[in-house]
Amino acid sequence: MDNEEKHILHKDDTINLNNVDDTVDRISDERKDEILHNFAEFKSYLHTRVALGEKLGLDEETLAKAAQKVAEHLAQTEEPRNAEENLLKELWKVGDDQQKHQLAHMLIKLVQ
Repeated sequence: MDNEEKHILHKDDTINLNNVDDTVDRISDERKDEILHNFAEFKSYLHTRVALGEKLGLDEETLAKAAQKVAEHLAQTEEPRNAEENLLKELWKVGDDQQKHQLAHMLIKLVQ
């Protein structure tokens, strides 16, 4: 597998959302702690990623699909580190797929 196959976004502008778990798992524990320890840092990180996606021409629906995959991964593998993340995780747990997708859209709008 070449290095590009491990990423979500490829040079030819195709997106592979199946790589979300691997991509998030490659972030060091130290960096994850920096991102997740407070909600402002999490929003800043997400803003940077959303802005990059927009610069690369991704539409809001594609960004929301990616955000939904990341949120699902985080809900399954990470413990909330603050009250805001705890609320997001609780909402995620009770939401159906459509509600989770709408929450992903709202997170994108929150950081734009």
